[in-house]
Amino acid sequence: MNKPIPFQKNDYVQVEFEDLTHDGAGVAKVDGFPIFVPYGLPGEKANVKIIKIQKGYAIGRLMELLLESPDRVSPLCPIYKQCGGCQLQHLSYEGQLKAKEKHVRDVLERIGKIKDVTVYPTIGMEHPWRYRNKAQVPIGEREGGLTAGFYKKRSHDIIEMEKCLIQQEKNDVLVQTVKNICEKYGVQAYDEKNHKGTLRHIIARYGHVTGEMMIVLVTKTKELPNKKRIVEEIVKEIPTITSIVQNINEKRTNVIFGEQTKVLFGREVIYDKIGDIQFAISARSFYQVNPEQTKVLYEKALEYAGLTGEETVIDAYCGIGTISLFLAQKAKKVYGVEIVPEAIEDAKRNAELNGINNVEFEVGEAETVIPKWYKNGITADVLVVDPPRKGCDESLLKTIIDMKPKKVVYVSCNPSTLARDLNILEKGGYKTKKVQPVDMFPQTAHVECCALLIKK
Repeated sequence: MNKPIPFQKNDYVQVEFEDLTHDGAGVAKVDGFPIFVPYGLPGEKANVKIIKIQKGYAIGRLMELLLESPDRVSPLCPIYKQCGGCQLQHLSYEGQLKAKEKHVRDVLERIGKIKDVTVYPTIGMEHPWRYRNKAQVPIGEREGGLTAGFYKKRSHDIIEMEKCLIQQEKNDVLVQTVKNICEKYGVQAYDEKNHKGTLRHIIARYGHVTGEMMIVLVTKTKELPNKKRIVEEIVKEIPTITSIVQNINEKRTNVIFGEQTKVLFGREVIYDKIGDIQFAISARSFYQVNPEQTKVLYEKALEYAGLTGEETVIDAYCGIGTISLFLAQKAKKVYGVEIVPEAIEDAKRNAELNGINNVEFEVGEAETVIPKWYKNGITADVLVVDPPRKGCDESLLKTIIDMKPKKVVYVSCNPSTLARDLNILEKGGYKTKKVQPVDMFPQTAHVECCALLIKK
């Protein structure tokens, strides 16, 4: 029998928070019934208003803090509570790192049923601000002028934003400069309600090591009004700009990019480096947004792979070849597979750029291509996976179990699906030896991990 819900909507209850959810809200319980409350921290007592009741939990609003956590800090960002970009600015950085480690431990035990595994403390950043090398900013109109900012939580209302404390400063300057120039030349913002107007997004990309900069103007129309003048003025205002491109997205969609991209100034790509490897980044390339911590994560993957130069490695979900090229420095041969054709083109270009010729890349679903390789006699000593948030496809996990590589290195951006997949691999004859959380996204609730599994 279901227990009765101990309160009603709009009731005020006094609670003590005991944990954080995967997206950073405080967790409290009243008679065993969970309430999730944004901005609550473990150990705090508070008065909370119940604003929504769902089947197995309620959502509350923090009304008054009665006992504060010693880890609570004042958020540095003035629009922190309106913007949905960060979730943990009210928690000290040390507190964030501990919370992320705890979250990884908890899901490994609860979802993965894995108890005896070493989970190391989260590797954080010395300066956990201004780390994002890519800004994707939607454009709207307000009182006849353009507005650039981020969407308000759970809405498509744009909050005006001149600087974002987790964005690289140069990207803030690029976005504001370009917005002002477009406004001066009468460019209209795209209106998603009536599917009219021109400018949808301004995207800025910055090479962390090289300092190269790219601007992408995403437009609904094929033509950008006053294009020549706009480009000339951007180059005049930002003489160090490397690349200005226009991406055309004519569809009624909330997907940012369209299929067609044309160069308006400079090169089609900018270059950046992670460790010793150089990467060419186009407007639509997937490239990790925190290169400093990406290096930490990939070095950990390389360390866990323990390569001697004799191994064949398969990199499932290889993207633009970031991990593959790292591994190729120490492996005999690396095979990479990725479903996005443009990413594979980038991967091949990046291998050529670095003079790395012991890698092969193929377009397709990992769960289709890897069994085909296996049939053709390609087996891996080490298999590396870095899947999207939904984790590995079940048929890929089955192929890994059939292929029996000595080691599996699992790089994950979602501890819950990591735990689920590790459980399947453990049942298939693997043992999870160690897991290293890495803080790629300070001030947010996200955490990346690198896990090592050994064939039993």
